[in-house]
Amino acid sequence: MGIVRAVCISEEKGTAKRDIGSCRLIEDWGLENDAHAGKWHRQVSLLSYDEVEKFRARGAQVEDGAFGENLLVEGFDFKSYPIGTIFKCGDVLLEMTQIGKKCHQECAIRQMVGDCIMPREGVFAVVLKGGVISNGDELTVVEPNGYKAAVLVSSDKGSRGEREDKSGPAAARELKAAGYEVTETVIVPDEEDQIYSELVRLIDETKVDLVITSGGTGLSNRDCTPEATLRAGDKNVPGIAEAIRYNSLQITPRAMLSRAVSVIRKNSLIINLPGSPKAVTECLEYIMPTLGHGMGIVTGRESECARK
Repeated sequence: MGIVRAVCISEEKGTAKRDIGSCRLIEDWGLENDAHAGKWHRQVSLLSYDEVEKFRARGAQVEDGAFGENLLVEGFDFKSYPIGTIFKCGDVLLEMTQIGKKCHQECAIRQMVGDCIMPREGVFAVVLKGGVISNGDELTVVEPNGYKAAVLVSSDKGSRGEREDKSGPAAARELKAAGYEVTETVIVPDEEDQIYSELVRLIDETKVDLVITSGGTGLSNRDCTPEATLRAGDKNVPGIAEAIRYNSLQITPRAMLSRAVSVIRKNSLIINLPGSPKAVTECLEYIMPTLGHGMGIVTGRESECARK
């Protein structure tokens, strides 16, 4: 666990960042009003407060944000973590995308003291889930649970590029937050054979432990994800789909119209979810606390145990 010591932004590139104490992080963008935010792989920069303190102990008078860091965090040696590490701070989820960077020769810190620690100590991340981060907040690492997952989106318009898919990224975000390694996200049209083939491929060939599907669970003629899922399954697991419907009914009565199913294929789970990114998030947040034990049983990593 680490403690956020500074939350820094700069309104213009090429200028020093300053600690503003608290800031909203925007999903797939970065810190609000920060010049380095945008749709790229270095949306947020993080630096170890401990390393900055060592730098200051050498006599350098540097303010928080002077190295261009957005988040100054005590208790983390960021460079020791691998690319893909997920950090959590309140509601915010960050995925590390880069370790270190090339230092510009005109860097003000390097000119002043002859050295800059950002190239070797700093890391960069993208914002998977937004929220507010403030000085004093706790930052933790989401530990991987050892399971591989894939996301399969069923959408005619999405597969043709006529509509941006948001439910797939929502599912991937929640899976990563729960410690799953998301190996791929696939978008296919609402065609039963194609959905079935992809489910078989993901489990039999890529060996994922969990497939989350999104879309195709309603009452229209083109909705066929449950049929494809039942074809792919060896055993039905109705309790998961029933629990999802029960929880969703507390939010909207239209949940009763869902035909979603959940099944086991070999040693993997397939779970159908709606096509709405909001519903995907709500469903996964509801089942994730319990799903871990089920994954352990299905994959053979845990044994059944009776409650006393």
